[in-house]
Amino acid sequence: MADLRKAPLAIEAVRRIDAIFAIERELNGITATDRHAARRDRVAPLVEDLAEWMRAERARLSRHAETAKAIDYMLKRWAAFTRFLDDGRICLTNNAAERALRGIALGRKAWLFAGSDRGGERAAAIYTLIGTAKLNDIDPQAWLADVLGRINDHPASRLDELLPWNWRNAPQQVAA
Repeated sequence: MADLRKAPLAIEAVRRIDAIFAIERELNGITATDRHAARRDRVAPLVEDLAEWMRAERARLSRHAETAKAIDYMLKRWAAFTRFLDDGRICLTNNAAERALRGIALGRKAWLFAGSDRGGERAAAIYTLIGTAKLNDIDPQAWLADVLGRINDHPASRLDELLPWNWRNAPQQVAA
């Protein structure tokens, strides 16, 4: 109970934000168009109430209060925070992006010394290729093996056929 008396503003902020997340969990799996409409009807009023509540509470706080600094931080980034309300394809959080980067962060020590800046740039290019393949539901190893095996004899005017989003439909060469 002591925690409730220590940070009632923080607890109220979390309660309000959790209500937004609760609706977002209900919206998982529906189309972007339906999600946008549901957000407009159900989430946007909660977000607007949160903004009004934060402005009112901020006005009551000293500029040196830690809670005031947190509220200022959020309000200064309000347009970025509320961007998800304008597009049903945008997630409320960046958790998926952070999960995708987790492997890179975990392997950081392994390639800390890539040998040179060029080595680091090459590693970044490879990670981009692998990530693009994964985003297109393509097995990166199969795609890279196929593309690297064919690219030397492939016409430069048709390189777009080897891109991950086109590769699935491209005629696969069969080894003779």
